[in-house]
Amino acid sequence: MQLIAGGLRAGHGLNRTIGAVAAEAEKPTSEELARVVNEVRLGRNLADSLAITARRMHSDDFEWVAQAIAINQETGGNLAEVLDQVGRTIRERNQIRRQVQALSAEGRLSGIVLVSLPIFVFVFLLITNPNYLSVFFTTVIGVIALVVAVLLLILGTVWMAFTVRVKF
Repeated sequence: MQLIAGGLRAGHGLNRTIGAVAAEAEKPTSEELARVVNEVRLGRNLADSLAITARRMHSDDFEWVAQAIAINQETGGNLAEVLDQVGRTIRERNQIRRQVQALSAEGRLSGIVLVSLPIFVFVFLLITNPNYLSVFFTTVIGVIALVVAVLLLILGTVWMAFTVRVKF
């Protein structure tokens, strides 16, 4: 966004600026923007080409850019300022996403500990004192209790995974 806004501020046209960014950006962005430039040269509307590219890339951020350019083409105004604002919004959104991941890391680690601790204790006791756990393998009630414990552990794992997963 900064490159496109800078090119617009320098006085270049939007199509030329996107072509320059396509030449200087890293893959896959360069390939997608080059495709947009080629589509525009063949007669497709720039806003439509950007919207199709955003859907193909499955990028909400690029979709915002495409919408901002489409709206600006219809209404007019300073596109460089609009793209600067969109770029700031995208950066802030990504910063918040990273903060949420950092804050939810404690929950994920707690989930890993809570799931693995019973397994490690069971294996440790099985190795150090097999007679202590022999009831689980020799009686019907013990086998039922072991099966129920495994099912509850699986249920707890799934529940914990859904609890600490944050959709952004």
